[in-house]
Amino acid sequence: MTRIISALLMVLGLSLSTNAMADDYQRAIDTFKEAEETRHFFDTAYGFAIFPTVGKGGIGLGGAYGKGKVYRGGAVTGKTSLTQVSFGFQLGGQAYSEVIFFKDKAAYDDFTSGSFEFGAQASAVAITVGANAKAGTTGNSASAGHSSATGSYIEGMAVFTVAKGGLMYEAALAGQTFSFDPL
Repeated sequence: MTRIISALLMVLGLSLSTNAMADDYQRAIDTFKEAEETRHFFDTAYGFAIFPTVGKGGIGLGGAYGKGKVYRGGAVTGKTSLTQVSFGFQLGGQAYSEVIFFKDKAAYDDFTSGSFEFGAQASAVAITVGANAKAGTTGNSASAGHSSATGSYIEGMAVFTVAKGGLMYEAALAGQTFSFDPL
């Protein structure tokens, strides 16, 4: 049990110590704009939240953390953070970028209400750009080129991830919780 807690603290500590710089946000946005699966969302969504780096890890008990920004009409409207705790079969660690698109004002208002949570039934579409590992809530695989996954709005939000590095095996139930601080 001590090893599990130590591993979690190490992963969360690494995540907390990585302060996303302005260039990191633009790089993450550019990466998602390159992907065929997400390109049109930038043109049609009411707004979006971007997390340049989310660190995730665990051994049986896992966690994830990342800092992000929320955009509407091309301008930053606030800062957000993502936390996740999961329990189930999982081993390893990884880093990924995540974007959440808001279909309309209602979805945007729901997310920016101060504290928002995705339930375990929520899912993300893992996409690849170039030769990357494919990461998602249902496991990992490697591929080259663009993935054929497609995404759609579920309850007004569409979530996509792109792996940045690491390898993690999991079959875990997890919910992501978000905070929001307006500018």
